[in-house]
Amino acid sequence: MDEPLNLVLFSGTDDKLQAAAVMTAGAAALGRPVNIFLQYWALDAFRADRITKDHGLSPEAGEAGRKAVDALAKAGQASWAETFRQAKDLGSVDIQACSLSMDLLGLEQSDLDPVVDGVEGVTAFFLNAGEGNIVFI
Repeated sequence: MDEPLNLVLFSGTDDKLQAAAVMTAGAAALGRPVNIFLQYWALDAFRADRITKDHGLSPEAGEAGRKAVDALAKAGQASWAETFRQAKDLGSVDIQACSLSMDLLGLEQSDLDPVVDGVEGVTAFFLNAGEGNIVFI
């Protein structure tokens, strides 16, 4: 199980970020390295001043999805940001911001939460992905 799990995160909604965080934690717990590439709206959600804010849910979640997510949060489910932090404690998790998306959003690395390890281009992401599958969320 040496192949990394490679996630490209595009969506910045809380439900999709939570799904990515759970997948990351599961892979890390099994000793599988994880490479995460943050683009556009996912990257925006990782800003230090926004990471704890409500980023809404994807349209398909609907009203029932909102109620379910709120119930889980009330029951103590960790936020997606905290789940990513826990995953980093479990294993090899590398979270990189897309350099092009950084330019588009006018961001510097200092604008990002410390859970983000650095900034790289798409070529570097593909090189780090190796032979592992790439999942786009």
